[in-house]
Amino acid sequence: MSDIIHLLPDAIANQIAAGEVIQRPASVVKELVENSIDAGASSIQVNIKDAGRTLIQVIDDGKGMSETDARMAFERHATSKISSAEDLFALHTMGFRGEALASIVAVAQVELRTRLKGTELGTRLVIAGSALQEIETDNCQEGSIFSIKNLFFNVPARRKFLKSNETEFRNIIYEFERVALVNPQISFSLYHNDTEIFNLPESGLRQRIVNIYGKALNQKMLSIDAQSSLVTISGYVGRPDSTRKRGALQYFFVNGRFMKHPYFHKAVMAAYEQLITSGDQPNYFIYFTLDPSTIDVNIHPTKTEIKFENEQPIWQILVASVREALAKSSAIPTIDFDNEGAIDIPVFNPVKQQDTSFYVEPTVKVNHEYNPFESAQGSYAKPEFDWAKLYKDFEEEKENIDWETQTVPVLSADAPSDISVTDQLFGALTNPCYQYKGRYIVTSLKSGLVLIDQHRAHVRILYDQYLFNITQRKSASQQLLFPEIIEFTTAEAAALAPILEELHSAGFDLSNLGNNSYAINGLPSGLENQNPPVIVRDIVSKAMETGCHAGEEICKCIALAISKATAIPVGKSLSTEEMDHLVASLFSSSDSNLTPEGKTIISLLTDEEIEKRFH
Repeated sequence: MSDIIHLLPDAIANQIAAGEVIQRPASVVKELVENSIDAGASSIQVNIKDAGRTLIQVIDDGKGMSETDARMAFERHATSKISSAEDLFALHTMGFRGEALASIVAVAQVELRTRLKGTELGTRLVIAGSALQEIETDNCQEGSIFSIKNLFFNVPARRKFLKSNETEFRNIIYEFERVALVNPQISFSLYHNDTEIFNLPESGLRQRIVNIYGKALNQKMLSIDAQSSLVTISGYVGRPDSTRKRGALQYFFVNGRFMKHPYFHKAVMAAYEQLITSGDQPNYFIYFTLDPSTIDVNIHPTKTEIKFENEQPIWQILVASVREALAKSSAIPTIDFDNEGAIDIPVFNPVKQQDTSFYVEPTVKVNHEYNPFESAQGSYAKPEFDWAKLYKDFEEEKENIDWETQTVPVLSADAPSDISVTDQLFGALTNPCYQYKGRYIVTSLKSGLVLIDQHRAHVRILYDQYLFNITQRKSASQQLLFPEIIEFTTAEAAALAPILEELHSAGFDLSNLGNNSYAINGLPSGLENQNPPVIVRDIVSKAMETGCHAGEEICKCIALAISKATAIPVGKSLSTEEMDHLVASLFSSSDSNLTPEGKTIISLLTDEEIEKRFH
């Protein structure tokens, strides 16, 4: 029997490794920009074509590479960052594994033009699919120019499963922002299809955040600064009144590297306890600086997950620093003892107290001759309303009703299987409804008791109505007397563009003011009492989370966001007529059992279950 185990060719091994490191165009941008930072660049320019499918180009003014280094850089595990295993626990650079460039050239066509500082000529090198095609002397600028063309050209399955251009470009923006946020001393620029998206000059950290996310954020950030022998924590957290339901800006950085850390996120949320409502998320930009030997950044291919040696003490320091920032900035209410504008309180004077002439008792003038029932002519006014006529009209209307033409709600075939059609009619139209704790509607059926979540039920009803109006282009728009301005981040603005048409069909009237700002001129009818910027931002955030780009999916996303914003809130007291109407409308909906998000609306307590409780 012949041997069956053999070594994979380098090209195939690199493609397998590329699947871990290079997941999408944004991964290429991240790796190349981090290499430019390690090269000491003071200016980095990123050019993108077709969301990275056609071209990803990174231009820097770093130290560049010699011809030998340029050739060696694309070999797997070739690196200038580490030389021994101990170096892994003393990292001060972004890259170190030597996998990024080898993974990129395994799945793309790469051209590198680089020139070492202090030399007259540089090197031009072309590699495709890990195979060297050209290498020659080149008269280029100092630094490096990486051009990545036709990503995944030799792995069609990977290219096929890339998302839409809008989604992929949004992910590029995320990676670009993360790198720019932690390196304010470097100027960055980003172009997409020759259109400038970002132009970030060298600045301080606060100004860098404002340049990326807009001036409106400047007044909503609170500075934090905590120093200890274990860790130094700095950065900014948002004021409690600037929280969001979705799309909050939440960033952790450790030693200049972006990371995701759910445990530290809980620490921040603990500091905001009782300051924000449940479900709200604060903005934060928090930077940790500590000894590299106390962390491990080598536990995940993308290096976004980091293991800390002293997580619990850092957790406590983080909570204390955030709470201190909130307290110092008066975000937590305090008593103001400022006397400016205070009301003068008279001082007690015993001499004046004894002198009764000093005080004047107030008097009230009363006209004892006034009679409210007497007319101007002096006679009593006779009521002009004929109550007998009102009763007669009511009886005539009652007799003229054609009861045979009256209809009952059409019941859904998707109702819970354990509730019969007769039970639905009996519960919706005959039996009385009761409200429990301002949240549930209780009514009886022939087979038992039904509990209905009033908020979820109303969301389902409104969702069906809004979705029908949006898809049929029948939504009415109510113009605002005073348009409201909403400012988006670059990523949010990129997500808004593809759904503007559907928003218009839903009744939203938005006009582009430039610089990622929009004016809200009109809202769908029924939303007049809502907060327009919050609703629009929630819709955009939902579209970003779900990645929906097809017309039908966007319509569903918009209908759900509007429904949740306008549905009956938990805790609202309802009259008997309101409960009856809500229950009848629910049983007429497309799915009376589940919300559009799949949450349960109705719960049945059968007669058998009730009897068991009394055994």
